[in-house]
Formats: sequence, structure tokens, C-alpha cells
Amino acid sequence: MEEKLKQKSADLIKVVLFGPESTGKTTLAETLANQYNTKWVPEYMREYLQEKWDKEKKICEPKDLLPIAEGQMLWENNLSDKANKILFCDTNLLELKVYSEAYYNGYCPEPIEKYALKNEYNLYFLTYIDVPWEEDDLRDKPNDRENMFLRFKNTLETNNIQYVLLKGDFKTRLQTASNHIEKLINKYDDTHRSR
Repeated sequence: MEEKLKQKSADLIKVVLFGPESTGKTTLAETLANQYNTKWVPEYMREYLQEKWDKEKKICEPKDLLPIAEGQMLWENNLSDKANKILFCDTNLLELKVYSEAYYNGYCPEPIEKYALKNEYNLYFLTYIDVPWEEDDLRDKPNDRENMFLRFKNTLETNNIQYVLLKGDFKTRLQTASNHIEKLINKYDDTHRSR
């Protein structure tokens, strides 16, 4: 089972959109992937939980966490093979760890905790809460946005993970993200030219 949470080795730049619900991660991941002619990994948790909600009107339970983690890594590993130089991830296991701890009194299944910190990414974009809340079947913390944002920020800082904060309107966020991505691509290209 743990093998399913392991990140496949890939000669790619991996960028994660990381942050609380309704902060523009999906739109940005998709836009950036189109801009750089590559792939993006959707959030498996949304698909899994929407299907559960539609069938049973039930929300996430602790027993759902491992299947969600396995699905997320399956998608990421499969899309790694199809990406062009860079892969944008609209979430990762570290995001699942934050949600697990927030909803289940600090509990996170050990395999998720292990691989959330073991799997590697080149850049984290932390998305701020200065965009309008958009309600849907799964989002449930419109009045707890600041606290959730701090959980995400503290998780990165506690684990010494470098990140870039994305704030402002979509155009501003896209420009900030693009500036940082260009630097990574230049480094990547330099490395590959010198081989």
C-alpha cells in the first residue's frame, strides 16, 4: 500500500498549488499548464468526495484518507510521464495531511504523513484567502478561512519548505507565479544543456 503513495522519479520541475479551499488553486494550475504547454494534476479528493456526496450525502471520513492519497499519487505519477518539462499539481499529500489534522483532531494516517514529507517538489505556491469564497457541496469553512490559511502556512514553515505567497487578483497571482517559474525553467534548461 505504501508503494502507492511513493512519488515516481521524473526529470521534471514539479510545482504545487497549496492552500485552503476556494483560493483559486485549480484555476491557476490549469492556466499555468496551458501557458507552459504541459499537464496539471487535478485534486483527486474533490472528485472522490463529490462522488461520495452524490451517492450517499456523506462527507469525508478517516477511512477515506488513504484511498484519496493513493488516487492523488496515481494521477500525479501518470501525468508525470506526459508532462513537458514542468508539472503543476493542484494539491499534494501535504495538503491532505493539513486537512486530515484540521478535521480529525490532529490525526493523519502514518503513511500519508510519511510520504507527504518524503515526496519532493521544486516549488510551493501558497494561495492566500483574498479571493471571494465560492460555495459548493464540499466546501464547509467559509468563516474559518484565516485559521485554515495559517494551518497551511505553519505546515510549510514547520517543515522548512520554501514557498511563494500568491496574493491579489488573478492577473497579479499569475504574473508572480510566472516570474518564479521562469527562473526554475532557466535553471532546468542550464542543467540540461551542460549534460
